[in-house]
Amino acid sequence: MQQLTAVLVVCWAGTAAAEGEVVSNFNAAGSHAFAPVYGEALPPVGYVEFCARVPAECKPLGNSNAKLALTSERWQVLGDINSVVNRKIRPAHDIDLHGVPERWSIPTEVGDCEDYVLLKKRYLEGLGFPAESLLITVVLDERGGGHAVLLVRTSAGDFVLDNRRDEVKRWSDTGYFLLKRQSQEDPLQWVALTSRNTPDPGAIAGGN
Repeated sequence: MQQLTAVLVVCWAGTAAAEGEVVSNFNAAGSHAFAPVYGEALPPVGYVEFCARVPAECKPLGNSNAKLALTSERWQVLGDINSVVNRKIRPAHDIDLHGVPERWSIPTEVGDCEDYVLLKKRYLEGLGFPAESLLITVVLDERGGGHAVLLVRTSAGDFVLDNRRDEVKRWSDTGYFLLKRQSQEDPLQWVALTSRNTPDPGAIAGGN
């Protein structure tokens, strides 16, 4: 916990110094910078249940075009938060933790993929990152299994924080097939990130 506190203090200092120093070396991605949106989608059942239990975490935001101005300091913060949470939380399946296949919660010591996402989102919001740029996203991994990551919409494109790796990657470089994410206007509304008729994991059981 002391390590986490130390990193957060450094992150606070970094974000305060970040204004105006926008990163430009990511902009070469062109049309691949942002994950395309193809309409509406159903939210994961576990997220709906989480919002019923903790409605304060799921308030409408109302800014559909917000993109975080990506500076070198903020890029460092994203990497720091991703790696610190990945080390702080031990992976465990919901069935082992809660006795049910799917239960979203903000972890303290153990959790599965969506729990990592919720904690990273909370920390980044606490550091002043806008909630409408921090979007829970459901993907299919390389084996076709359901998985959750945190997609950060920035001025340089969409980047992914993932509990399976410490490196922050552009969405198109993850090796995942993106299915859907939260709307920037309302976290309870979700949008499709594919036009293909693919299996929707609905529940992300086993998605460590």
